[in-house]
Amino acid sequence: MIRTLTRVALVAMVLPIAVFAADTKFKSTWAAPEARQVSFTGKKVATVVMSADENLRVSGEEGLVTELKGRGIDAVAAYRMIPKEELKDPDKARGWFERGKVEGVVVMRPISMGKEITYVPPTWTSGYYNSLWGYYGYGWGAMYDPGYVRDDMVVAIETLIYSVPTNKLLWAGSSESRNPKDSRKLLADLVKEAAKEMKKQGLSVR
Repeated sequence: MIRTLTRVALVAMVLPIAVFAADTKFKSTWAAPEARQVSFTGKKVATVVMSADENLRVSGEEGLVTELKGRGIDAVAAYRMIPKEELKDPDKARGWFERGKVEGVVVMRPISMGKEITYVPPTWTSGYYNSLWGYYGYGWGAMYDPGYVRDDMVVAIETLIYSVPTNKLLWAGSSESRNPKDSRKLLADLVKEAAKEMKKQGLSVR
């Protein structure tokens, strides 16, 4: 069940979804006290997208690399460093990161994906609704304005930043992205919003 859910959620990061405007927000974040003294600018950082589907994992890691490089970070996708058969073994993966002089690891893990139905009421601040007598004539003629129901695609993603030398979690965030258009836009929004959240917490970001 978890594997299936992860695969479906990551599909939303790779395939276009024909829905409404995209919106990404972090629902909760956490930062370690020592994170204020850490900066990955100009340093090597590995990207890891945890998915059982190799094609989806590769696409996600490469997209994340592009976004981080645009912020002055020497990012590299984990699939380029670690053999597939050793990827899920913590001890073996650690060896590859340490030998590769990786300073930090950014992990993204899709948590869930689903539709959220929202009722949108009629607009009461414009048109006939502005005045009693304007509405009075309209109301008797129309009698019923049901508004409409909107379907939003919601993708929840967990983002974690670790220090390789100290083996400690530096920052964590849980985000929801509504109606992502494609993987590039989703990853760009995630990096942008994560940077905003880190800056609020006094962390060094670009």
